[in-house]
Amino acid sequence: MENLHNTKVLVAQVSQTERIAFYKKTYAHVAGGVFLFLVFEYLFLQSATLVNFALSMLDGYKWLILLGGFMLITNYAESTALKTSDKNVQYLAYAVYIFAEAFIFIPLIYIAITYTNGFEVLNQAAIVTLGLFAGISSIVFITKKDFSFIRAGLSVGFFIVIGLIIAGALFGFSLGLWFSVGMCVLAGGSILYQTSNMVHKYSTDDYIPAALGLFASLMLLFWYVIQIFLSRD
Repeated sequence: MENLHNTKVLVAQVSQTERIAFYKKTYAHVAGGVFLFLVFEYLFLQSATLVNFALSMLDGYKWLILLGGFMLITNYAESTALKTSDKNVQYLAYAVYIFAEAFIFIPLIYIAITYTNGFEVLNQAAIVTLGLFAGISSIVFITKKDFSFIRAGLSVGFFIVIGLIIAGALFGFSLGLWFSVGMCVLAGGSILYQTSNMVHKYSTDDYIPAALGLFASLMLLFWYVIQIFLSRD
């Protein structure tokens, strides 16, 4: 399929008013994604069968299968949202991704609620995550720089991470606190990259794929901030 970006107007080429309108749409869709994630998560946690199944997938190769499936869904959602101009298809891809994200979070959310002080850890992690997300995103708007050059570094970093996760699952060793810290740094880089794309690479019609990319980076950061908080207990 022909790249639709070639026939669209880039956000960087429109007026300030139009850019602000695009940013508002994008972040509204990120907020909508977070809300839908919470709805899915609440519904999932009501089913003991589903929770037990998700917890059972944490063991060894099962976790790798779950991660592999999640990565396939992520690739499908991102590529579908970018390759089509049909908003209904884009929304469907976004919703499918949020559904998958909520499912893979089931064990972590359940553990955080069950084995700590209720929602305290989750609330603290959410505040820290949103603060970091806002701060990192603001770097792009303040400096007005194009951070697309960090893509290669992020790609290498994620390949290394995948290798470590596979090794940890197969050989049964914990990746530990510093791995979570490193992943937060990588997630921060991803937020910087996705925000930069929103400002410099996307067209004015691409607020849904832009939101999907930002939401994915936000949830990656949230996952490992929760891990860091849990490591204290």
